[in-house]
Formats: sequence, structure tokens, C-alpha cells
Amino acid sequence: MATNKNAIIRYQALDKCFRNTGKRYAMIDLIEVCNQALYDFNGETDGIKRRQIYDDINFMKSEQGYAVDLEITKEGRTAFYRYSDPNFSINNQPMNETEAKQLKEALLTLNRIKGMPQFGWVEELTLKLEKDFDFHETPREILGFENNPFLKGLEHLNTLFNAIQYEKVLTIGYQTFRKDHVEEIYMHPQYLKQYNNRWFVLGTHSKYKPVTTLAIDRIEFVKENNDKYKVSDIDFTERYEDIIGITRGNLEDKLTKITLKANSRLASYIITSPLHGSQKNGEFNEDGLTFTLDLIPNYELEQQILSYGEALKVMAPPEFVDKIKSRVKASLTNYN
Repeated sequence: MATNKNAIIRYQALDKCFRNTGKRYAMIDLIEVCNQALYDFNGETDGIKRRQIYDDINFMKSEQGYAVDLEITKEGRTAFYRYSDPNFSINNQPMNETEAKQLKEALLTLNRIKGMPQFGWVEELTLKLEKDFDFHETPREILGFENNPFLKGLEHLNTLFNAIQYEKVLTIGYQTFRKDHVEEIYMHPQYLKQYNNRWFVLGTHSKYKPVTTLAIDRIEFVKENNDKYKVSDIDFTERYEDIIGITRGNLEDKLTKITLKANSRLASYIITSPLHGSQKNGEFNEDGLTFTLDLIPNYELEQQILSYGEALKVMAPPEFVDKIKSRVKASLTNYN
């Protein structure tokens, strides 16, 4: 039996009933308590059925569950439930087999995020679970993550992660696509971000910009400095709320309302898979869907719009229409 969020809420509710020595709980009482617990947590409940509570009790009594010892007393046709040992609680028990399997699956999923060497401890904890619970089967992979284990520069990821975590100033050897030599860039690394299957490190206090963004696959070397590290007051999570991708110019850049129109073939996809969190959908008819985005235009937004080809058209503002139009025209010159 899978242990999902609602199931855990029910087990905790039943546990409180079974160890309450001041009240006796019949099945109807257990159903009411579980329903109330679910309502308190979720704000709604579909109503737990008697069959579900029986299944929950059987799971709690099993070795795969919590191996509880229940005392069931009957008065006429009514049965009352409580723990044989009033000091027992599932919260005092070691991890059960089901929980261990779920934790192992979670750890293996985390471990499959390749290129993250700081998660090496996951393998050690997984091996301990296998030893303690006799898990030796190789689980079937059911989640696929987009990643490129052959991406250049992944060997620097752990160093950069630790530099941010332990507040180290760095000198980074960096070679852009536009230069034929390695340039040394001084920075206080602040944030790591993945976009489009590439990793980027963002740092401050360099001589270039308030925030310097470097693609990890262009890094040649990383060296620590003894300078005093300064934690930036920039909220990097908030920084990316107003853009698509990684490229952002000045911190003072203003939001732009961009109006686009998806044709009828693309419209349903755009509704179910918005381009950005700010997307507001307009009228959906046989001609397609008109919608707006409130964000800061950048190169990644242009690329995403162009990736839909003739199925997506920019309607406003005029300067962004001209920008996309000029890129389409430049692309056409490749086929003259």
C-alpha cells in the first residue's frame, strides 16, 4: 500500500485514537476523526469510507507498516479499538519497510541528477538502507531527467557549490565563444542556476557588471582567493521571476507587457504549458489564442518564441515585434 500524504494523516489520526486511554473509539468514531484530520489539513475531504479505515488498520498491523498490537473489545455488535500497550505509538517506532523503500526511491531519484557531486552521501545512505532492510533489487527507473553527463565543466560544479556555501572568493579562468584566449574573472559567487540543460554561476563584485553570469561549460579553471567574501543583498530567486532563462541586463529593467497570438494548432498546448508564470490567456476561438506575458524581454524569450515558428506571432509592443521580425528576416537569408 502506498504511503501518500493523506494516508500518513490518517495513520497519525488513528494513532492518537488508539493510545487515548480516556475514550473508547468505535469504527464510526475513527472515520469521523480521520475525516476531521483530513479537513483540518487540506480544507476539504471526500469522506473516508469504512473500507479505507479497515485497510489502514491492517497496514498498521502488518510488518510492512508499524506492527501495531491492537486490542479489540466488543459490546454487542460494536467493536472498540485501542493499543494493547497504552505507551505504544507509531511515532516511537523505527522506520518501517514501506517508508524505507520510499526513502530509497527518493534518494535514488536525487542521485540520478547527474553532475551534482555534493550529493555523494546519497549513495552511502542508500547502501545503509539496503543493509538494514535487506533491499538488494535494482529498482526500475520511472523518472527521466533531462541532463547531459558529457557537458564540459561539470567537474567545477562541486567547487563552485562549496565556494558559495562556505563563502569563498574566486578567480575563474573563462573563455567566451567570442575570444580565443582565457580571461581571468574575479568574483564573489552567489548562486548556481540550470537552464536549458546548462549550468551557470552568478557572482558579484567583479569589474564587469553588478552581476556576472558565467556558463560552467566555458570555465577552464577555478582558484580560491583569501579576500573577504561579501554576501550579496540581491534576491537571486526573485531576480529570475521576471525573465525566461538566464540573461538579464540591469537590475532596474522594467517589465514589458508582450502580446502574442498562438494559432489554433498551438493554442491548447500554450494553455496547458504556459511560457511564463505571468501568462494571462485571452479569448480562445477557432483563430487561436491571444495571450500576454509580463516580463523583461531577453535573448531566451526571443529564442523560445522563434522555436514555435509560424504557429506563434508577436502582436505588441511594436519594438519587440520589429526585433522578432528582423531575426526572422536574417534567418531567411540563410536560404537564399
